[in-house]
Amino acid sequence: MTSALAPERQGLWAQLTKFALVGGVGFVVDVGVFNLLRFTVLDPARIHEGPLIAKAISTALAIIANWIGNRYWTFGPHRSTRSATEGVEFLLVSILGMLVGLACLWVSHYLLDLTSPLADNISTNVIGLVLGSIVRFALYRHWVYHPARRNRVSDAATAE
Repeated sequence: MTSALAPERQGLWAQLTKFALVGGVGFVVDVGVFNLLRFTVLDPARIHEGPLIAKAISTALAIIANWIGNRYWTFGPHRSTRSATEGVEFLLVSILGMLVGLACLWVSHYLLDLTSPLADNISTNVIGLVLGSIVRFALYRHWVYHPARRNRVSDAATAE
């Protein structure tokens, strides 16, 4: 029983590692753009909703980076030949993950009145990131890139 589960666990750990590395690139994009915007054109002293707008923009850019890395590397063997459908599903899951981060930021910044740059970063780039990543990984693995989905790239390649 243990040996039968070992390859499945190894596959899961490999996928989690790749997901984390791709997410690391997305994290750098997200945090870098968020802070650049928050401290400049979207400073909350000038634009009340600045932190939320900055987070929406930074996350959108990170989603693009994550789409490329996850589609071709993390979940590459399980991607569909119908990339438009898969792209829409990936976008929906990514938006859900973004909403988790935005909700954490909104609660901290506007409800709890923790408005410092440090509080904004902890709420959205630590707490929101962890919670959003759990949601995204689960939905990418079990919906967008589920191995049982038909019309895979690998199926098309073996048919040729």
